[in-house]
Amino acid sequence: MTRVTVVGAGFVGMTCAQRLAEQELAEEIVLIDVLEGRPQGLALDLNQAAAVEGYQARVVGTNDPKATYGSDLFIMTAGLPRKPGMDRSDLVEVNGKIVNAVASYIQEGSPEARVIVVSNPLDTMVYLMAERLGFPKNRVVGMAGVLDSSRMAFFIAEKLGGGIADARCMVLGGHGDSMVPMPQFSTQNGVNIPALLPEEDVHAINHRTQHGGAEIVNLLKTGSAFYAPSSAAVAMAKAILRNEHRLMPAAAYLDGQYGLSGLYMGVPVVLGAQGVERVVELEIDEEGRKKLNASALAIQADIETLKEKGLL
Repeated sequence: MTRVTVVGAGFVGMTCAQRLAEQELAEEIVLIDVLEGRPQGLALDLNQAAAVEGYQARVVGTNDPKATYGSDLFIMTAGLPRKPGMDRSDLVEVNGKIVNAVASYIQEGSPEARVIVVSNPLDTMVYLMAERLGFPKNRVVGMAGVLDSSRMAFFIAEKLGGGIADARCMVLGGHGDSMVPMPQFSTQNGVNIPALLPEEDVHAINHRTQHGGAEIVNLLKTGSAFYAPSSAAVAMAKAILRNEHRLMPAAAYLDGQYGLSGLYMGVPVVLGAQGVERVVELEIDEEGRKKLNASALAIQADIETLKEKGLL
């Protein structure tokens, strides 16, 4: 039996569980949270929806880590969300403690699992998860690039007047203000974006992409995005569970690629059954490399914070 566990029954987690069930990506979807009653209630609701939607997957809500044992894949969404005025890095200590707790029961009960981390600050939390688990680095990956690229794709389609299905984008670097949108590797039905839009529009789209999450946080005021993040995480889960060998931007461990080592950062990867099958290196100009290096420095600063707080 294929089992996928979603850690955290907040908005991102519950929507991940819904998408996993509706797409029947696993026979059993475990939704775990520390709040008693919440995952159980959401699971009951989703199981009742199956009679209408017609999916056969079963959702189990629990507070017991043992119910996750034997999972093939984990999607880690638990953690404090951002509030207006907060940077993703403000969440390092509180979410780092949650990651450490979750890593303990993943390691104990699901030693062969693949892990997708969604919790912020993304690149730092996936690094911490991988260090705590001790799994091969390719089996632990962070969801960021798929989300950031989807935001960029929407902004491009909006500017061009439609055609969202034809937009394919690439965003590299850390999941934060230092992310690096790549318009030269982004296309509308095969035509790269600089050929379709004037330079000032491209710059405006890049800037809006970098601050896409904050834009939603500021509008919602009491929460953060969850529809697009859950879609992105489940797309990655599908690529792994169905061994699709799909090229996607994701936070992967770098060991010399792009001139960087010893950290997780957003790069193009091929995702398959064992997680990251390979990192794809793009030919990036000097300006792009400087931006990637700056993004790496921001990630390293958060990793140092983890060490200072005794979380690593």
